[in-house]
Amino acid sequence: MISIKILVVGLAALVLVMAIELVRRERLTFKYASGWILAAVVSIFLAIFEQFLFKISQWLGFQLASNFVFFTLLSVFVFLGLVMTIFLCQQDSRNDAMAQKIGILEFELKKMKDQLKSQGKSDAKHPE
Repeated sequence: MISIKILVVGLAALVLVMAIELVRRERLTFKYASGWILAAVVSIFLAIFEQFLFKISQWLGFQLASNFVFFTLLSVFVFLGLVMTIFLCQQDSRNDAMAQKIGILEFELKKMKDQLKSQGKSDAKHPE
């Protein structure tokens, strides 16, 4: 039977390797991979030194270490949700600005084409 400690270390090591590989293949930036790498390293550390987890949870007033883990995970997910919402709002603002700039460039390009057409017609009427 596989122990929980081995399972946690194995899964965390898998996440760590995957995050590093995604950065290496340029499918994920280090900025976003750093959170996954940190989570994997902390998970491995706490799985190996489980007494540290129990001491932290008791020091913070949790009756069970599992309650501390669930509370921590819930807090991290709420924080990630907030960060992702901020990121989406920033992207939306950037998209709006880009659409406006593209619209202005298309308008200017059309105006320039019209000017060239009108110059071409006036030059054809008055050959030198």
